Amino acid sequence: MIKKDIKTRDDVFLLVSSFYEKVRKDPVLGPIFNNAIKDWDTHLERLTNFWESSLFLKTKYNGNPLEVHIKVDKENNHSISEFHFGLWLNLWFETVNTLFEGDYAENAKYRARKMSTFLYLKIFESRKTT
Repeated sequence: MIKKDIKTRDDVFLLVSSFYEKVRKDPVLGPIFNNAIKDWDTHLERLTNFWESSLFLKTKYNGNPLEVHIKVDKENNHSISEFHFGLWLNLWFETVNTLFEGDYAENAKYRARKMSTFLYLKIFESRKTT
């Protein structure tokens, strides 16, 4: 398969939907995500907006990922750990590398690594105040 870079919203949707297909089937991550997300079509659209905004610097995304992740951690008895974020990141890298190559693909991995670190640290911080 000849890989291309991430260039369009359709490419972002392919990445996001392929990635979350893996997440939903993962024995560790799947139960967390499948319990938290009731409408996958809407969620995939929202995440496509998020990643399109992040990668192409568009302003379509409207939401608060930190608030949502803190809530999910609380609903899971504060059990989300760096292990979960590591699994998530590995699946993201695997999906990006399988489908794409190029500057935007590398940026998608860089931004995911940065975001996962930030979210985990903020989730951990929030536990001190709850």
